[in-house]
Amino acid sequence: MTNTLITGALVRTFDPAIPEADALVLPDGRVVAVGDRREMDDVAGAGARRVDAQGAVVLPGLVDTHPHVMHFGMLSGGLVDLTDAVDHADIVARIRAKAAETEPGEWIMCTPVGEPHYFIRRSERDLAERHLPDRWILDTATDAHPVLIQAWAPRMPNVVAFNSVGLRTVGLSALIPDRVCDVEIEKNEAGDLTGILRGPVTNYYTYDPFWGQILTKLPRPSLENAVAGTLAEMSRYTAQGITSVYEGHAMEPEHVALYRHLRATNALSMRVLATLDVESVIFYPFDPLPQHEFTARLRELAGQAVDLEDDMLRLNGLTMSPGGPCFSGYFATYEPCADPFGRPTRGKRFLSLDKEEAFVRFCATEGIRANLCLGAFREHDDFLDIAERVVREHDFRDQRWILQHAMTITPKQAKRYADLGFQVTTSAGFAWGKGAMYGERIGRHVWQDLEPLQRLIDTGLDLAGGSDWGPKNPWEQIELAQTHRFAGSDHYNDGPDQKISRLEALKMWTTGAAAVLGWPEIGSLTPGNYADVIIADRDPLTCPLDELRGTRVLRTYLGGETVYDSGELTSPAAQSQAVHS
Repeated sequence: MTNTLITGALVRTFDPAIPEADALVLPDGRVVAVGDRREMDDVAGAGARRVDAQGAVVLPGLVDTHPHVMHFGMLSGGLVDLTDAVDHADIVARIRAKAAETEPGEWIMCTPVGEPHYFIRRSERDLAERHLPDRWILDTATDAHPVLIQAWAPRMPNVVAFNSVGLRTVGLSALIPDRVCDVEIEKNEAGDLTGILRGPVTNYYTYDPFWGQILTKLPRPSLENAVAGTLAEMSRYTAQGITSVYEGHAMEPEHVALYRHLRATNALSMRVLATLDVESVIFYPFDPLPQHEFTARLRELAGQAVDLEDDMLRLNGLTMSPGGPCFSGYFATYEPCADPFGRPTRGKRFLSLDKEEAFVRFCATEGIRANLCLGAFREHDDFLDIAERVVREHDFRDQRWILQHAMTITPKQAKRYADLGFQVTTSAGFAWGKGAMYGERIGRHVWQDLEPLQRLIDTGLDLAGGSDWGPKNPWEQIELAQTHRFAGSDHYNDGPDQKISRLEALKMWTTGAAAVLGWPEIGSLTPGNYADVIIADRDPLTCPLDELRGTRVLRTYLGGETVYDSGELTSPAAQSQAVHS
């Protein structure tokens, strides 16, 4: 492979031995050297491919440790994209175009309107009409196909819209009551269905029996759409500088199989480390496994849990996610809080404590790295009580188990996790997208323990960042780790336990992520590491804070080959799977 020499830039390596340089050389998919321009000229040799970064900034590729790339790709693949629709006429035109290429009788599924996944900055309320179109408007797009404008988790209550064929296909007629379970079924003054349903009508993290029956009548993603959606999602990530991801939540064997298919066809444009979920509770219908079936599945998945041979696709560990989000009313609190419909609740546990203890004991005795998706105070204490019992019998502290989510956590709980040898991956976006909701439903006192990033660092926990439900812009996530601003309000939850420095925020997406994942070849431009490199239009370490989220990636290299190019650099890109803007 021809050497690539990148010059004309400030190189931020995130390697403490050589934090800054003038140039770097990338041969054979690895970083061979960083340093002074003249020295790197000699290292690269006369035949090197030379890239002038034109005053931009060179950085290691970012690592997103909670992206749900495949899930969100599968769920959006093949859908009519309404995220940026401006009015009902725009929506009708997009659906009509899809209908023209779809067999009559087949479903036309549409994304929600607005910015996924919290839909706070923009939603259907920002359409010119300030609401979704009703069945009669959607019928003007097509009367030969069932149509649904979806609602995506986590926001609840939420809203969906069917056309007339869609209503008939799922079995809804005017004879149905105005409310069934928690679903409100809108009717006009004449008593006719409008096609609008409100309530727990999201695509997942909903267990409403009535809405669940409707979900079972909707089409599942086809393999073709799942592949196309995942590829499109990966392209969006590489365009923002993401070169490695951790798929550690709600991953089933079929999801890993799809990643293996993409790897086998040389279609992966980022590195993937995954785990398998022992019993995923996210999608309807969810019926808990009997204990003996849970134990059998645990043993079956353990045989697939570790595969570290490949540089592009790896597996390491098992995951357990016993609870659910506060938006849906499942957050495990000690004191009663409000569910989405104003009723008092203390949350819900979907997987029993017996299963949790079986999972902890199994991973500890078998030497498997466990992942726990926990975010509520009561969830933490339940798990920690189990883990502290088990660790006295089977010491797992050197296995570097991972706590995922951790959106709320007390000082004492953080210390207990540190004593057990845990690492943490979380998302500053949890405060941005859910902070106001936590204050309304639980009480503002919870904010003192919301996304306490500095507390986690001070406790000695390695800390990594993830995008999860958003914002999906990693540069905005890095900004949010410093500001802790709430979406849709003027509140900044930037207390001393929350806000961290710019450098620490960047480390969450580079060296911190590499440490949490136990993958030292990513996250820095240390000689010998993968040549996963991005060229950005500004210095994210020193640019004004309010400009950080506007960072644009000009080029992304994966293993020294271009996987994204904006076309703005005059030096040509050697592209393998390049995605143009």
